[in-house]
Amino acid sequence: MATTWDADEAKLSLTTSGRVAHGGSRVAKAVGAASSAGPRARRRLGPGPAIPFGLQIGPVLLVLTWVVGSALGWIDPRILSAPWTVIEAFVRLIEQGRLQDNFVTSATRALLGLSIGLLIGTILAIIAGLSRIGEALIDGPIQIKRAIPTLALIPLLILWFGIGESMKVTTIALAVIVPIYIHTHNALRSIDSRYVELAETLRMSQKDFILQVVLPGALPGFLLGLRFAVTLCWVSLVVVEQINATSGLGYMIDLARNYGQTDVILVGLVVYVLLGLVSDGLVRLLERRVLSWRRTLAN
Repeated sequence: MATTWDADEAKLSLTTSGRVAHGGSRVAKAVGAASSAGPRARRRLGPGPAIPFGLQIGPVLLVLTWVVGSALGWIDPRILSAPWTVIEAFVRLIEQGRLQDNFVTSATRALLGLSIGLLIGTILAIIAGLSRIGEALIDGPIQIKRAIPTLALIPLLILWFGIGESMKVTTIALAVIVPIYIHTHNALRSIDSRYVELAETLRMSQKDFILQVVLPGALPGFLLGLRFAVTLCWVSLVVVEQINATSGLGYMIDLARNYGQTDVILVGLVVYVLLGLVSDGLVRLLERRVLSWRRTLAN
């Protein structure tokens, strides 16, 4: 009886040992194959390297579509003038001096309104971001202004400031304040509290705390708000220059609409497009230079 039990146990032990040995050999073969095949290539999950002149590809394709459609007669010139007609109007306006004069007037209004809006929006964001009392007094009115389109305030601004330059510059400034405040205030409140505790441990003064901690921490949000602010600046400029104005690109476009001059309208629109692309490109360049220390998905 004991002999039979010992024999069966020995068989089971041999079988189990054989299976373990066989499994171990399969694992060893798999490991050997993996090591011989080399390290597995890492899969890239980001957008990949930057495409040279990638931001210009879309506008170039749009212009090419316009050229081809006009050349083949797919686009009615009464609805949309051909590119060569627009170029002729562009040259004519330069020779007459109208384009330069209107451009200088529009640029002055835009820069003045943008500067005022940047200054006010930044100061309000810092006050509301560093003080609970400031936030209680400032954030609510800014959110109310955010809910009201700036262009809806134009009738009220006309009653307050008339139809002169003050109304136009104020409209642009009001449009700029909101994105600057929103993004800068959000960046301020997103600063890591450990930096604040470190500044308190080092017994920094309020001035040094703002210059060395607050402003660098809020800079990414400020630059993002600046991109939105520049866009809203040009949008507001187009509208206010069509309200009883006597100069400016918007006035030139509105006057051309009265006479059915599609080519002159397109000249004004092309100038606005160039201004928007150049200003956005300058802000992007500033962002890359100032925030070169950051490692983000865009890099």
